Amino acid sequence: MSKQLPLPVQQHRNTLFLSFSPKCIPYAEIAAFHLSKTQANLKLGIQSNLLSTQPQLIIPKGKFSNQKITLTGKSSILRYFARLGGDLYPSSTKERLAIDDWLDSARNHDKVLQKLSKNSSKYLVGPKLSIADLVCWDFTLQSNVTTEWSNEKSTIPELKKAQELAATTLESIPVVETYKFKLIEQLITITGCDVDTLYGSFIKTKAKTHGDIAISLYQLKAGNPAELAKKIVDQFKLNEYVTKVTAAGAFANFTFNHLPLYYGTIKQAIRLGKKYGTNTLGLGKFGIVEYSSPNIAKVFHVGHLRSTIIGSFLHKILDANGWSTLSINYLGDWGKQFGILAIGFQKHGSEELLKKDAIKHLFDVYVKINQDMDEDPTIDDQAKAYFKRMENGDKDALVLWQRFRDLSIAGYEKTYNRLNIKFDLYSGESQYSLSQMRVVLDELNSKGLLKPDNGALVIDLKEHGHGTAVIGKTDGSMLYLSRDIAAADYRHKTYDFEKLFYVVASQQDHHFKQLFKILELMGKTWTDKCTHISFGMIKSKNGTLSTRKGNVVFLADILDQVQEEMHNVMKKNEAKYAQIEDPERVSDIIGMSAVKIQDMAARRIKDYDFDIDRMTSFEGDTGPYLQYAHARLSSIQRKRDDISVTLENLDDIKLDLLTEPSALAVIELVQEYPNVIRELGQTYEPCNLVTYALRLSHAVSSAYNDLWVVGQPEDLAYARLALYGAARTALGNALTLLGLEPLERM
Repeated sequence: MSKQLPLPVQQHRNTLFLSFSPKCIPYAEIAAFHLSKTQANLKLGIQSNLLSTQPQLIIPKGKFSNQKITLTGKSSILRYFARLGGDLYPSSTKERLAIDDWLDSARNHDKVLQKLSKNSSKYLVGPKLSIADLVCWDFTLQSNVTTEWSNEKSTIPELKKAQELAATTLESIPVVETYKFKLIEQLITITGCDVDTLYGSFIKTKAKTHGDIAISLYQLKAGNPAELAKKIVDQFKLNEYVTKVTAAGAFANFTFNHLPLYYGTIKQAIRLGKKYGTNTLGLGKFGIVEYSSPNIAKVFHVGHLRSTIIGSFLHKILDANGWSTLSINYLGDWGKQFGILAIGFQKHGSEELLKKDAIKHLFDVYVKINQDMDEDPTIDDQAKAYFKRMENGDKDALVLWQRFRDLSIAGYEKTYNRLNIKFDLYSGESQYSLSQMRVVLDELNSKGLLKPDNGALVIDLKEHGHGTAVIGKTDGSMLYLSRDIAAADYRHKTYDFEKLFYVVASQQDHHFKQLFKILELMGKTWTDKCTHISFGMIKSKNGTLSTRKGNVVFLADILDQVQEEMHNVMKKNEAKYAQIEDPERVSDIIGMSAVKIQDMAARRIKDYDFDIDRMTSFEGDTGPYLQYAHARLSSIQRKRDDISVTLENLDDIKLDLLTEPSALAVIELVQEYPNVIRELGQTYEPCNLVTYALRLSHAVSSAYNDLWVVGQPEDLAYARLALYGAARTALGNALTLLGLEPLERM
């Protein structure tokens, strides 16, 4: 295995993750970093608790630490940055004493202001900026006071950059989250509960007539719920955020000041663009997503589709929630099945056909040799013997294996590129050698877990409800469960992950229950970080798809067929078709949208029948419908090319003209998008995002009936363009997370 870590891992280990809230904007910490001489990256994030006054710095295992470290509080974080930078805390004892004196005085507000007002030098200690300068400058900003000294500091480029970075990060806070925490600020005093408890008790109201959000007082466990509800109504002070509070049994209902909330949402969606809806709740966390994982030398068929699509979705959702991620395609590139293929190629192979279409030819060979095995049982022994040669390092056997592996990956990448999917790392069972397997066996033996049983090496898991796990055979050959144990252990030691996701069909539920239980019995304290993302099977009308029997539907054939159907539909509108720059590519994107949305429309655990007719239908809630909705939103601006919404004129647009119910319905859905992304970071259900995208598309479609842009007065046209622009942002971002490329024309 290569010692060079994949690029996402290197980037994670060379990054420092600093999170803060509006109550603890860390100008000093950020400035200290930029003034340091390190070559690390700094990634900023917003804390989930917007009332927190303690910033947090996560230092991952890697360049700056031998193990993961979390620092809390400005003082500890600032001193850490100072140690990295060196110049901020000089070696001179005299200068250090002076710096420490300023640090001590910073605890006394009056004293530090008095000293700053009398200070006439550019820097407090010596000729360079020091920790003392950063702390005092940060103090003046937090205290909303200025001095001649602090005004001068604001011109320093690094400090100015620090402010800009913090301000940009703060812009990503969903507008509605600010409203929630304005509620919590008062509820802390009224109820005596902490922030996390109060935030966790928020629920949606049953109807808009009950308000925008409710708090379940049962969950607070802070006395009689009905009495507490009355207390909240009596003591809560209405303000610019909350206009009404009512009690309903054990619930307190709150009505927000809608217009600033709605208009703030439109502006935020347009300003943030592709970043709208993303968050940093996973800041500093590292996750591995293993998905797709086909067996080499087999055609990529529709049965591989679900792992590939769902895994890619999970990877994107983790990224959208601030995680650092590594996507792994863990190929089935080892084992007796390759011996079967090698024997089959010796018997049925053709170099000419291999050069023409390697994957298709190897598939045909695999089907033929399996048919031969039904009549000649000795082929199975030949395959075992061939694989044994591979395990023993036979060069001739490995040359053929490497050739088939390379051809397979090259073939798969064509399909992955077409599906708009990329992997950070191609791995496989072959990376875990017999010597590594023996280490696994030795560890299992040392724990008293491994037992021989009729020529097999097994682990008895019956008392845990997981039957008997077969690890290998007494002749020394290992089964894939042993390699999964080795792979999980290697990944934890190498990557130090917070989560390891296996995106594999529900047929393997039992396998992963055995795997996780074995890791637990081996004393791996990180077993709870491993998660199996299970999903249902795609079935043909005649039963489960099978490569061995040749009962498969090749994905490339499906994509070609769907593309052709979409292309034919596009041609029917000659005027629009003439405006499309690359109709072949566009029709392919629409076709992939049809395939993916049909797959992700239902809960992932459900099986479904593969039906090409349903997949290519343009009727109902389909991928093509979502693409059309986005393309239509894109066309609105083209139809009114005399005006446009820009970041420069956004604040001047009269959004208060958007009063129609259809306009407010669209805004509410745009506002909902960031919360949808947060929830998906917990549920991993792509169907929830499909449902959201469809709801938004339906709302926009209804709005077209009475929210015209063409022919309207300029102020009104600007407002409606902004509305549709915000909707386009939310819909486009949703489609991107679903693995689609949002189209502007179709």
